[in-house]
Amino acid sequence: MPLMAETVPEAAPGLYLMTKDRGFTVHISASADHLQLVRDLAGKLLAEVGISDDTAENVQLVASELVGNAVRACGDLVPLVVEVEAAKLGVWVKVHDPDRHHLPRRSGVRTDDADAESGRGLPMVDYFAPGWDVALTPIGKQVRARLPYGEADHA
Repeated sequence: MPLMAETVPEAAPGLYLMTKDRGFTVHISASADHLQLVRDLAGKLLAEVGISDDTAENVQLVASELVGNAVRACGDLVPLVVEVEAAKLGVWVKVHDPDRHHLPRRSGVRTDDADAESGRGLPMVDYFAPGWDVALTPIGKQVRARLPYGEADHA
Protein backbone atom coordinates (compact mmCIF):
# COMPACT_ATOMS: atom_id res chain seq x y z
CA MET A 1 0.00 0.00 0.00
CA PRO A 2 1.46 3.42 -0.90
CA LEU A 3 2.42 5.68 1.97
CA MET A 4 -0.53 8.03 1.91
CA ALA A 5 -3.22 5.79 0.43
CA GLU A 6 -6.47 6.01 2.38
CA THR A 7 -5.46 7.93 5.46
CA VAL A 8 -4.18 11.31 4.26
CA PRO A 9 -5.68 13.51 1.58
CA GLU A 10 -3.17 15.00 -0.83
CA ALA A 11 -4.41 18.50 -0.09
CA ALA A 12 -6.24 19.87 2.93
CA PRO A 13 -6.34 23.30 4.58
CA GLY A 14 -2.76 24.13 5.55
CA LEU A 15 -1.40 20.86 4.17
CA TYR A 16 -0.20 19.49 0.85
CA LEU A 17 1.44 16.06 0.69
CA MET A 18 3.54 14.64 -2.13
CA THR A 19 4.89 11.12 -1.87
CA LYS A 20 7.88 9.60 -3.58
CA ASP A 21 9.42 6.16 -3.71
CA ARG A 22 11.17 6.22 -0.33
CA GLY A 23 9.96 9.47 1.13
CA PHE A 24 7.56 12.35 1.17
CA THR A 25 7.42 16.11 1.03
CA VAL A 26 4.67 17.86 2.93
CA HIS A 27 3.85 21.57 2.87
CA ILE A 28 2.19 22.52 6.16
CA SER A 29 1.09 25.43 8.23
CA ALA A 30 2.84 24.57 11.47
CA SER A 31 0.46 23.25 14.10
CA ALA A 32 0.40 20.44 16.65
CA ASP A 33 -1.92 18.39 14.41
CA HIS A 34 0.32 18.81 11.37
CA LEU A 35 3.43 17.96 13.39
CA GLN A 36 1.72 14.77 14.56
CA LEU A 37 0.86 13.99 10.96
CA VAL A 38 4.52 14.42 9.94
CA ARG A 39 5.57 12.11 12.76
CA ASP A 40 2.97 9.51 11.77
CA LEU A 41 3.89 9.68 8.08
CA ALA A 42 7.59 9.29 8.91
CA GLY A 43 6.89 6.27 11.10
CA LYS A 44 4.76 4.61 8.44
CA LEU A 45 7.19 5.35 5.61
CA LEU A 46 10.19 4.05 7.50
CA ALA A 47 8.41 0.87 8.57
CA GLU A 48 7.43 0.25 4.93
CA VAL A 49 11.03 0.47 3.72
CA GLY A 50 12.50 -1.71 6.48
CA ILE A 51 13.87 0.87 8.88
CA SER A 52 14.02 -0.15 12.55
CA ASP A 53 11.68 1.30 15.16
CA ASP A 54 14.69 2.85 16.94
CA THR A 55 15.83 4.75 13.86
CA ALA A 56 12.23 5.75 13.06
CA GLU A 57 11.79 7.17 16.57
CA ASN A 58 15.03 9.13 16.21
CA VAL A 59 13.84 10.52 12.87
CA GLN A 60 10.56 11.56 14.50
CA LEU A 61 12.42 13.30 17.34
CA VAL A 62 14.68 15.19 14.93
CA ALA A 63 11.74 16.20 12.75
CA SER A 64 9.87 17.45 15.82
CA GLU A 65 12.86 19.47 16.99
CA LEU A 66 13.48 21.06 13.60
CA VAL A 67 9.80 21.95 13.15
CA GLY A 68 9.70 23.31 16.72
CA ASN A 69 12.76 25.48 16.04
CA ALA A 70 11.11 26.85 12.90
CA VAL A 71 7.99 27.74 14.88
CA ARG A 72 10.09 29.45 17.57
CA ALA A 73 11.90 31.45 14.86
CA CYS A 74 8.87 32.29 12.71
CA GLY A 75 5.72 31.90 14.83
CA ASP A 76 2.69 29.65 14.92
CA LEU A 77 1.16 28.55 11.62
CA VAL A 78 4.36 29.41 9.73
CA PRO A 79 4.38 27.78 6.29
CA LEU A 80 6.92 24.95 6.30
CA VAL A 81 8.09 22.30 3.90
CA VAL A 82 9.13 19.07 5.60
CA GLU A 83 10.88 16.29 3.72
CA VAL A 84 11.70 12.80 4.95
CA GLU A 85 13.54 10.38 2.70
CA ALA A 86 15.18 7.02 3.29
CA ALA A 87 18.29 7.45 1.14
CA LYS A 88 21.33 5.26 0.51
CA LEU A 89 23.37 6.33 3.56
CA GLY A 90 20.63 7.26 6.01
CA VAL A 91 17.34 9.03 6.53
CA TRP A 92 17.19 12.69 5.55
CA VAL A 93 14.99 15.11 7.46
CA LYS A 94 14.77 18.56 5.91
CA VAL A 95 12.70 21.46 7.21
CA HIS A 96 12.35 24.61 5.15
CA ASP A 97 11.01 27.84 6.67
CA PRO A 98 10.77 31.41 5.34
CA ASP A 99 13.15 33.11 7.81
CA ARG A 100 16.71 33.56 6.50
CA HIS A 101 17.77 35.65 9.49
CA HIS A 102 17.22 33.36 12.50
CA LEU A 103 19.70 30.57 11.94
CA PRO A 104 19.94 27.66 14.37
CA ARG A 105 23.19 27.58 16.33
CA ARG A 106 24.80 24.91 18.38
CA SER A 107 24.44 26.22 21.92
CA GLY A 108 27.08 24.26 23.75
CA VAL A 109 24.43 22.98 26.18
CA ARG A 110 24.84 19.29 26.84
CA THR A 111 21.74 17.09 26.67
CA ASP A 112 22.53 15.78 30.16
CA ASP A 113 22.75 19.25 31.76
CA ALA A 114 20.05 19.00 34.45
CA ASP A 115 20.13 22.77 35.10
CA ALA A 116 19.47 23.77 31.48
CA GLU A 117 15.94 25.05 30.89
CA SER A 118 16.28 25.06 27.12
CA GLY A 119 18.85 24.44 24.44
CA ARG A 120 18.79 20.64 24.55
CA GLY A 121 17.15 20.20 21.14
CA LEU A 122 20.04 20.93 18.80
CA PRO A 123 22.51 18.88 20.86
CA MET A 124 20.03 16.03 20.46
CA VAL A 125 20.00 16.67 16.68
CA ASP A 126 23.84 16.68 16.81
CA TYR A 127 23.74 13.30 18.52
CA PHE A 128 21.34 11.62 16.06
CA ALA A 129 22.42 13.51 12.92
CA PRO A 130 26.02 14.65 13.28
CA GLY A 131 26.92 17.21 10.67
CA TRP A 132 23.43 18.67 10.18
CA ASP A 133 23.56 21.96 8.35
CA VAL A 134 21.61 24.97 7.14
CA ALA A 135 21.27 26.11 3.54
CA LEU A 136 19.99 29.56 2.66
CA THR A 137 17.45 29.47 -0.16
CA PRO A 138 15.78 32.18 -2.23
CA ILE A 139 12.74 32.01 0.05
CA GLY A 140 14.24 31.25 3.46
CA LYS A 141 16.39 28.49 4.90
CA GLN A 142 16.44 24.73 4.96
CA VAL A 143 17.82 22.79 7.91
CA ARG A 144 19.10 19.42 6.71
CA ALA A 145 19.89 16.44 8.91
CA ARG A 146 20.89 12.93 7.88
CA LEU A 147 20.46 10.20 10.44
CA PRO A 148 22.74 7.22 9.68
CA TYR A 149 21.23 3.77 9.62
CA GLY A 150 21.68 1.45 12.57
CA GLU A 151 22.61 -2.22 12.50
CA ALA A 152 18.95 -3.29 12.67
CA ASP A 153 17.93 -1.29 9.58
CA HIS A 154 17.23 -3.04 6.29
CA ALA A 155 17.56 -0.10 3.94
